[in-house]
Amino acid sequence: MTYTLYIADRMYSSWSLRGWLMLEKFSLPYDTRLVGLYNGTMAQDLAEVAPARLVPTLVLPDGTVVGETMAMAETLAERHPKAGLWPASEASRATARWLCAEMAAGFGALRSACPMQLGHIWQGFEPSEAVLSDLSRLETLFAHARAVSGHARGPLFGAYSLADVFYTPVAARVIGFDLPVSTETRAYCVELLSDPAVLAWQAEARKVHYDPEPYALDLERKPWAL
Repeated sequence: MTYTLYIADRMYSSWSLRGWLMLEKFSLPYDTRLVGLYNGTMAQDLAEVAPARLVPTLVLPDGTVVGETMAMAETLAERHPKAGLWPASEASRATARWLCAEMAAGFGALRSACPMQLGHIWQGFEPSEAVLSDLSRLETLFAHARAVSGHARGPLFGAYSLADVFYTPVAARVIGFDLPVSTETRAYCVELLSDPAVLAWQAEARKVHYDPEPYALDLERKPWAL
């Protein structure tokens, strides 16, 4: 029983990272297929899983195609109830679903201004008011999650869950653009990005070089360091 996961470039594809972590972190069997996001072959590469048109896309062992990360999350949690994808308690589980859904549908300013990249840390980036508003919302949601779960540090709900999966690419944005967040949120971001699975993904990402570089900014950069 093996899943097939379609992903795009590891360096930049935040949604692909989410989909991959759902499988990798919960020890679910999978194969990956790389889609050409920057070489113009994306539509062709995804043709066999139409009508899916974005990454990640998950194919179940019976051939069923599942697009959109929230649908993937719920499908995997339903198929593997003992894997612990969602938190154990009802209150934490409901809250985790809320945080994941809001991440999937919101934070547009943060996503647009600070595309995920895992190669370096931009220096001197000045966040707009809209980005600062998204960061404030992030702090509010994290504080609420920790109040519900009773865990002041570590994974948001005590044990690693889909909530941590969904916010790992956000952590990469916070660190990669050196964004102004609280000490507690920065520590959580560093913990997410220090996970061995994320480090393995980042190592694979760095094997590919781009010319021209996507999302390049006229800013100084320093080596990635947590």
